Amino acid sequence: MIHLTRRSALAFGAAALAAPALAQPRFPDRPIRLVIPWPAGSSSDAQLRSICDLASRALGQPVVAENRAGAGGTLGPMTVAQQARPDGYSLTQMHLSVLRRPWMMRTPQWDPIADFTHIIGLTGWLFGTAVKADSPFKSWAEMVDYARRNPGKLTYSTSGIGTTNHLAMETLQEQAGFEVTHIPFRGASEGVTAVLAGQVDMICDSSVWAPFCESGQMRALSVWTAERVARFPNVPTLKELGHDMEVTSPYGVSGPKGMDPGIVRVLHDVMKDALFHAENARVRAQFDMPLVYYNTEDYRRFLTERVEYEKAMVHRLNLTLEG
Repeated sequence: MIHLTRRSALAFGAAALAAPALAQPRFPDRPIRLVIPWPAGSSSDAQLRSICDLASRALGQPVVAENRAGAGGTLGPMTVAQQARPDGYSLTQMHLSVLRRPWMMRTPQWDPIADFTHIIGLTGWLFGTAVKADSPFKSWAEMVDYARRNPGKLTYSTSGIGTTNHLAMETLQEQAGFEVTHIPFRGASEGVTAVLAGQVDMICDSSVWAPFCESGQMRALSVWTAERVARFPNVPTLKELGHDMEVTSPYGVSGPKGMDPGIVRVLHDVMKDALFHAENARVRAQFDMPLVYYNTEDYRRFLTERVEYEKAMVHRLNLTLEG
């Protein structure tokens, strides 16, 4: 039997307490992966790559952007939630389709709150409708009038079934009594390509179309912000067109469930600094992306409340992913 004196017992206890601290590695001590669930070239791709670059400089480790498109922008987040360790080295863009899509399935495959650790809210999208420059439609009203007289003949692209812009178009058709055919793609950049090639009549998506409108290759029919956009002063908002709607779809960054609060705090702080950095502000301005910052607690609260809204919308519009 080993007997400890009071002095040796105190020393042993101190050593035991110190051991975990000495073994605790500095975070991060290797590269971090941020999954972007859209193809390269989208507005969110550009904004998040800027976040990655700025965070890399601050952390002293690379924060690597990885495009993983598919399933309406939910393939990437699901890969992180279901396969990644909750150690802070695998993160994903969190957007509203991840909250909405489970309720479009007969059996939901994930819980958008419980299956993730939500870290920070960042920004949103400028959504709008644009057509090719030689389109016969010079205005939103002309397009709607034609679609009413020719149900289903016109086609429009979005970033996928169940995305925010898809739901907005379903709501607009319901409200205004017209019918157009949905052509989903993996991302907005693919939709622009299809419109320019004459394969789809119009795009209803985030602002990858904006530079093509500025160059004269496309024409914007509407923007979905609360007010008109400065660089498109002649393009009306949905509200001006008689639809009581504003669509910006705020997004942020999340990780797998069970992440250490200390690591979450490190990631939040470095991404907040990146979000408010002049370089990221320039990227957001380039795509007219609104600043929608939420700290960790507020972001989780926002998403928890928003899930209920998304679930109700899916049920009201009777949206489903099953045939």
